[in-house]
Amino acid sequence: MTDLVPLALLMALATYPSRAIPLLVTRFGRLPAPALAYLRLVGPAVLAALAAVNTVVSVTTTPEGQRIPSFHVGVEWLAVVACIAIVAWRKNLLLGILFAVALVAGVRLAGFA
Repeated sequence: MTDLVPLALLMALATYPSRAIPLLVTRFGRLPAPALAYLRLVGPAVLAALAAVNTVVSVTTTPEGQRIPSFHVGVEWLAVVACIAIVAWRKNLLLGILFAVALVAGVRLAGFA
């Protein structure tokens, strides 16, 4: 695990400038309102896509080492719906995510999932 830390640092050094320079060179105040709204929503959209894949796809490994993806229905679906409802109701993404994580942790701790 610690062998990968230097690789992660090298990757950060290689990718950070390509992401940071366009943001530092341009001035956000001069961007049109639709562009600002788009940039503000990129992060939550990427997180939603990652969460969706990890919620609906389960990967099992055969004894031969082959990985087989399959459709998964579990408590995670309930957590996603609860998170969306809380975010829509309270307009607070952090609160929705914390509730969803607590819900899944509680159900798993109780032995239901």
